[in-house]
Amino acid sequence: MYKQIENYIRKEIIVNDSEMETILSFFKPLKPKRNEILVTHGQTSQRMFFVGKGCLRIFFINEEGLDSTRYLAFEDNFATALVSFITNEPSFEFIQALEETELLCITQKDFYHLIDLVPAWEKFYRHYLEVAYITNTKRLMSFITMDAKERYKLLLNQNPKLVQRLPNKMVASYLNISQETLSRLKSKI
Repeated sequence: MYKQIENYIRKEIIVNDSEMETILSFFKPLKPKRNEILVTHGQTSQRMFFVGKGCLRIFFINEEGLDSTRYLAFEDNFATALVSFITNEPSFEFIQALEETELLCITQKDFYHLIDLVPAWEKFYRHYLEVAYITNTKRLMSFITMDAKERYKLLLNQNPKLVQRLPNKMVASYLNISQETLSRLKSKI
């Protein structure tokens, strides 16, 4: 898993072997069980996760008790309850391991400390924030400008493994549609 994260980091920033060793020294392995909650509503998000194997889901629960998935992180992706991670305020989101998952995690304190230790880490962080902003904005735009069928087709084109690996309940939550609507869409497409 450390080689995975090293490859990911080296695609984004230029660091020498000593700097990479420093970066990797702050990441610790974690193996949550299937469906384990890593961050809950009201808890401050103190860790960022790199997915070596499995899938993390970041989601909200509304007043009616229905969940809505904001982000799904599969292998070779980072995930955290970003607003809470940045502001140090209680999270409105949950983070859940959907599968048997292997992670590397870094604490918020160590993440920001790396910016002082390894100057290129700030560039890595900026890239992470830019990708998160673009991803969230595109999802929001899809909810405003597309109907359920268009969002499902887009998902099939951009991320087919999501539909293949996850149960309909999770896919429907990600698309912000009912399971019944998803079933109808699947039968037509």
